[in-house]
Amino acid sequence: QVQLVESGGGSVQAGGSLRLSCAASVYPYSSNCMGWFRQAPGKEREGVLGIHTLGSVTRYAESVKGRFTISRDNAKKTVYLQMNSLKPEDTAVYYCALGPFCPGANGAVGRFFKYWGQGTQVTVSS
Repeated sequence: QVQLVESGGGSVQAGGSLRLSCAASVYPYSSNCMGWFRQAPGKEREGVLGIHTLGSVTRYAESVKGRFTISRDNAKKTVYLQMNSLKPEDTAVYYCALGPFCPGANGAVGRFFKYWGQGTQVTVSS
């Protein structure tokens, strides 16, 4: 059974940084994509970044360009989201997800990810 457990959320002032982690209990696919998504109150869930087993990165949200970085440690089955220069509009519940491949950045990318974590709250105050 695949379980994804996120950690690292919290509250921070604008301009600050946070690092999220997500550990998978097992990889159900020999190669896979681990992604980060977020959902703000009253808004639809949006993809943030995805990273393939071999390290290629797909950016789903233009708003995080130059501020957020995704990385992974395959031996630890863990994906990280380093968030710098945080803005109040980054406030959301952040979810990690796992799927067989990283979809392109167009359309509803979330439907390609089969496994999801429980989410971790990130709050950025101005």
